[in-house]
Amino acid sequence: MKIQQRAFENGHWSVISETENFNPLNVQLVLAFGERKCLEATQPYQFIKDLYPSAEIVINSTSGEIYNDSVYSGTIIATAIEFDKTTVRTVKVEIENYLQSAISGEKIADALMSDDLATILVISDGGQVNGSALIAALNEKTENKIPISGGLAGDEARFEKTLVGLNENPKQGVIVGIGLYAKDLKVGHGTLGGWDGFGPEREVTASEYNVLYQIGDKAALDIYKEYLGKYADELPGAALLFPLSMRITEDDEPVVRTILSIDEVNKSMTFAGDMPKGALVRFMKANLDRLIDASGTAAQSSLEPFGGSPELALLVSCVGRKLVLGQRTEEEVEAAREIFGDNTIMTGFYSYGEISSQNGNVRCELHNQTMTITTLSEK
Repeated sequence: MKIQQRAFENGHWSVISETENFNPLNVQLVLAFGERKCLEATQPYQFIKDLYPSAEIVINSTSGEIYNDSVYSGTIIATAIEFDKTTVRTVKVEIENYLQSAISGEKIADALMSDDLATILVISDGGQVNGSALIAALNEKTENKIPISGGLAGDEARFEKTLVGLNENPKQGVIVGIGLYAKDLKVGHGTLGGWDGFGPEREVTASEYNVLYQIGDKAALDIYKEYLGKYADELPGAALLFPLSMRITEDDEPVVRTILSIDEVNKSMTFAGDMPKGALVRFMKANLDRLIDASGTAAQSSLEPFGGSPELALLVSCVGRKLVLGQRTEEEVEAAREIFGDNTIMTGFYSYGEISSQNGNVRCELHNQTMTITTLSEK
């Protein structure tokens, strides 16, 4: 595997890293992560295509771009990958609303499934897609046997629209599946939030898609405010500091759900992912040191398949973590770098939802407020 990275910053493209003997004509895959307004102004597809004419080119908007051990904003980071032993296939699905999310997952799996499929990367619109339904359909179609990871595109903290493109300039309503095929490709995963739970688990008794109306016998927003105490006066902004963990059944591992908005009239809360009736939820609170340490733990977990350092690490973290960590955001990327060492190429972005397996399971989940890491190596 040989890799070149380019950055568009301050109106100019420049090479920021390149491995030995890299040949742009042999690149099979380019992952380009950029701030939405920068992508709209730059329309970078043709420039990238001219550089890497044989490549499948995936472009998506972000809530922050990750390169090396730093976090950028208002840039485009393009990572061009020349595989030695791996074949790349891609598929694009366009949707008009979130009700088409499950069928989109089925279409992606049908297009990519093969005996030598090693992993699927998913880059999805982050505003119009029900990520939970998308991932559930992918899991079912692949029979939980194929590692799946990736993320939902972001739009800084604006939440206006997100963009994704495959072999074209990015636009709304697009989901891209990337299949990597090889017997020798090693793939690792790690994901962790680092949030502290408090209070008992309670049952969701009334909800619709991602809107939570009732927990137990109380209105969701009322009980949430009880737990927040003095922070309740700082809603909706304070919600980023107090996400919920959610388990669909008692046997499931908990996933974190970000609160996007609150409704004082209906006393409800809207989340970045499904909150199904009957699920078990628990309140969580931020501890900045634990959030940063979680990134290092996720990186360590992603090393399990490797004897040494992986060649490439894809980091997808949540916009909520970026907003909570503030000036300390780069520390979670630095924590991953400390685990990988200097030889691993790192790229990634801040998202509206993270896609990854957890705790060694192949079955993937939609996460919020986590650092998820996918590692790849042909060595």
